Amino acid sequence: MADRILDAKGLICPLPILKTRKTLKAMNTGQVLMVEATDPASVIDFAAFCNQTGNELLSQSSNGDVYRFEIRRG
Repeated sequence: MADRILDAKGLICPLPILKTRKTLKAMNTGQVLMVEATDPASVIDFAAFCNQTGNELLSQSSNGDVYRFEIRRG
């Protein structure tokens, strides 16, 4: 269950990652953010972002052209 939801649909790289970084900074350690994006590159971008920042990518899924990512703030 996500503590916050970020709608990044319609945005292209690097905006989904930048908005995610800003949102996570405002959250407490351990809280979960769900991001919804439509940029196909976000699948690669979010995995790399989490690996580089110490945040945990809990899950990723897609429904049509919407990609969903659950990220736990590290």
